Amino acid sequence: MKKVSSIFLQALLIILLSINIVFSQDKPETDFDAPYLITAADSLFKDRDYEKAREWYMQAAEKAEEKGMKSELTEANAMIARTYLIQGSGNEGLKYLKKTVETGTPDDPKGWSRYLSVRGRFEWNNENLMKATETFKEMFYYCQEHELWDRAVDAAHMVAITGTLEEQVEWGLKGIRIAEDHDVHSWLGPLWNNLGATYEDMKEYNDALHAYKQAREYHYKYGSERNKLIADWAVGHAYRKVDSTEQAEDVLHPLVSWSERLNDKEFLGWTYWELGQLEYERHNYWESVKYLRDALNNLREVGIDNWDPDKYREIADLLEKAKKRADQKVERPHE
Repeated sequence: MKKVSSIFLQALLIILLSINIVFSQDKPETDFDAPYLITAADSLFKDRDYEKAREWYMQAAEKAEEKGMKSELTEANAMIARTYLIQGSGNEGLKYLKKTVETGTPDDPKGWSRYLSVRGRFEWNNENLMKATETFKEMFYYCQEHELWDRAVDAAHMVAITGTLEEQVEWGLKGIRIAEDHDVHSWLGPLWNNLGATYEDMKEYNDALHAYKQAREYHYKYGSERNKLIADWAVGHAYRKVDSTEQAEDVLHPLVSWSERLNDKEFLGWTYWELGQLEYERHNYWESVKYLRDALNNLREVGIDNWDPDKYREIADLLEKAKKRADQKVERPHE
């Protein structure tokens, strides 16, 4: 028995080493077939290595076209389109999305579901939320019919982003049920997180806190280090919204050093923003000024004034208010 186990472990080690070699390559390995290349590219995409993922998808498309594999060709072209879209080159991506229409058909579950997923995201990007929501609902029922559960959850997750507030709650909970019933547990963190954000938009802050706590549980099981950081931040933020200031501080203060260790200026900025608001609400205006200034500086470095100018102005306005309140204090502390 020990000998069999030893042979199995050696074989497993060889497989793992070969996989590691493949994923460390800058260029796709041309000896692999289209399905393998798509799987490899999907992994790179999940890791947000969009440039390299696109190279592998393009190689997969070439292989699929050579072999007459329409399903794989549809999947590869759809994902090439998505990599361009996510990097802000939607017009270039649209060329590849149009190619999927030429090869994709509803009798091809993998290809068609991938096409619907990307089409919906283009509609979302164009701010056609009603059309995007219709597409993602179509994708959900299609994937449910064909038992593509991971993609069904993805579709529900997207409706929970593009739909009305009521739809966001309904489809967020629907996605959670599907993920739990069909062992797609890696989706539970994002689903609960989005549900928390929806409850927050509805000013249901206690429900938001509950959802963020659920999200944190799953992000700690399945997420990256950054996922865990963001999950903790969301819980700390929600504690502040329900006026549980001590709990908020307990969660938020450690995130300063954590964000610095990850060199994550965005969430360092968001953490300072939360702490600055806490101190402002306590009338500790000088402390608030320090935190808000650091929040603005870090968020400016990651371009918040371009991608969320309203939030940038909100932080800047509160900083000015804190400065004025601080100046009204009789005694100014030494800095």
